[in-house]
Amino acid sequence: MEKRTTGKKILILLMSLLLITVFTVGCGSQKAPVETGNDSDAAEKTPVSTIENALLKDAEAKMLEALAPLPDMGNGEKIGAVAFSMTNPFWVTVEEGYKDAAKEYGVTVDVVAAPNEADETGQAEAFNTLLAKDYNAFAISAMTPFNLVPSVAKANEKGLKVVAVGTNIDADAAKDANAVVEAFVTSDFTEQGRMGAEYIMKKIGGPAKVAVIQGQAGADNSEQRKQGAIEGFEANGGEVAAVEAADWDAQKAYDIATNILKANPDLNVIMCSNNDMALGVVEAMKAANKKDQVVVCGIDFIDNARQSIIAGELDGSVAMSPYLFGKAGLILSLKATQGHEINTDIFWTPIGLITADNVAEYDGWK
Repeated sequence: MEKRTTGKKILILLMSLLLITVFTVGCGSQKAPVETGNDSDAAEKTPVSTIENALLKDAEAKMLEALAPLPDMGNGEKIGAVAFSMTNPFWVTVEEGYKDAAKEYGVTVDVVAAPNEADETGQAEAFNTLLAKDYNAFAISAMTPFNLVPSVAKANEKGLKVVAVGTNIDADAAKDANAVVEAFVTSDFTEQGRMGAEYIMKKIGGPAKVAVIQGQAGADNSEQRKQGAIEGFEANGGEVAAVEAADWDAQKAYDIATNILKANPDLNVIMCSNNDMALGVVEAMKAANKKDQVVVCGIDFIDNARQSIIAGELDGSVAMSPYLFGKAGLILSLKATQGHEINTDIFWTPIGLITADNVAEYDGWK
């Protein structure tokens, strides 16, 4: 099997969540082969789920099926994980997924991160700290396509496997540095932006003046969400008045939204690349007495976003599962270090649009 420069990719497809709570399993790619054996062996290899939400539990079951054969349990491996920043509840939930999976599999995981979500140098330094210790494999979520490439190369030089969670490193830069990523679990970030924009335009029901506030300029997830939102707006009668980056930060998004509104008093819509920023924008619109005029949608569906939707303030959030990001990342790390062959089939984690109409069905989603 040919190996790509960034390593063999596996993008875990759990399902696609439609605008309502209907699930459809996507794509025509083949599933990873399921390990054969007697029923007792299979039971021993299947972790016990601690998830309570029915939709998420179903997604987890499909994830485990896609990841089969699952790694051996109880070998005591030590996995290092690199996240963006623990200032964002999204990454706290990713960490929860890592740790729950580690407990189930009888291994250890340590999660490090940068001081804030725009500190790409700090993230690389955190990874390098892990490299000086005795880990068996690493799961990384690179802030940009380039900032962790040297660290991945260092890990490979030590004979250690690396998997990517959410975001990956640049293929050309990886090739130049002899850096290899063995596996990749992610979500369709472009579709997240497009889904939010299309929902907003349908909610408005006609042409509208819109703005997009992205996260960190140059970061893959930020750029893809921005592009998806612009495409979704322009295809549905949206006039894009402004596109600005707020580095994933609520206060920066508040200030940017305030300035955009002053320059465009007839603004109808603001789409944000995460929920922290979206909640900052909601506060900015409330302060300007324009919340009834401006529809606001975000991405990630953190708990604060859920509460805001229930309160009738945030209009919507595109959900994915940071918990399953972490859990899949830990499982893939174990598969890589245990020498499993990881297929190149492309799968995606679940996404869906959460509004006041269906938010109750996502109680306990993470």
